[in-house]
Amino acid sequence: MTEPITYKDAGVNIDAANDAVARIKKLARSTFNENVLSDIGSFGGMFSGVFPHERNPVLVASADGVGTKLKVAFATGIHHTVGYDLVSHCIGDILVQGARPLFFLDYFATGRLEPEVVGAVVDGLARGCREANCALLGGETAEMPEFYAPGEYDIAGFIVGIVDRSKVIDGSRITAGDVVIGLPSVGLHTNGYSLARKLFFEVGALKLDSSVPELGCTVGEELLKPHKNYLPVMERLIGHEGVIKGLAHITGGGLIENIPRILPSNVDVVINAGTWPVLPVFDLMQRIGNVPREDMLRTFNLGIGMVVVTSPQYLERVKDHFSQLGEPYYIIGRVADGRGQVRFE
Repeated sequence: MTEPITYKDAGVNIDAANDAVARIKKLARSTFNENVLSDIGSFGGMFSGVFPHERNPVLVASADGVGTKLKVAFATGIHHTVGYDLVSHCIGDILVQGARPLFFLDYFATGRLEPEVVGAVVDGLARGCREANCALLGGETAEMPEFYAPGEYDIAGFIVGIVDRSKVIDGSRITAGDVVIGLPSVGLHTNGYSLARKLFFEVGALKLDSSVPELGCTVGEELLKPHKNYLPVMERLIGHEGVIKGLAHITGGGLIENIPRILPSNVDVVINAGTWPVLPVFDLMQRIGNVPREDMLRTFNLGIGMVVVTSPQYLERVKDHFSQLGEPYYIIGRVADGRGQVRFE
């Protein structure tokens, strides 16, 4: 007689899944606000569609992941930062259109569910959401035996935000003569990790716990520095119609490929090299691998995580705003007649 075969025998542990969900519920509820109309565990998350402060509300949505930065989390056993990275990245992607986040959904998939790991990842998600007054409305936790290598997982995030149509920032008003401001990053954020890992661990023969005086920390600590959330320093500015003409989140593709996404076809952005401090990690990687300048520019943020375009009329107002918040900023270039490209001088 054949022995009974259970779902657990096939590699799916329902008890572990229930444990993970219990952890998630507590963390997600800490992000709820008055707009949330359902609890974690419902088939769908419900969020009030009443927006009394918006005359003509526009919803803005985006989805993203953390990429191979996860490999660093796996190797170090530190999992509470990548969830925060994911939320910050998604917030940045809708912030550039003037949107404030409303709610966030996540997808977590792994070969064998470890509730402690799930809890750590979701703790980071919840922390990022709380900082942005964004509800962690729901998500999916999937256990798929033999699909992922032992100890590995993948996460993706889905965000919805809101902006009044009159305050949408789309770059269409950018004209020659406008000023380009750069806000600093704190590290690689969530892009360029495939090249970074090759440079540090293969070419440079360094280890995660290698202490590098130039960095002031270990390689692992440097690579796990969180993606900066730019909402706190931009929220008041995007609320004033007309002050900001364009915003570019400097993610994969660097300055070269992200800035053109917001440019009209008749202008260029001219970047003045040397106008901001390039973070030591980027100089170090360039030296380790003798990486061509073009590859550095198209792979990494090089110390600028958000680009702000404003007119000379509002420049002092924008500078005062950042100064009052203690936010470093750099005048990194200007807008000139052109063809929708980025040029360096």
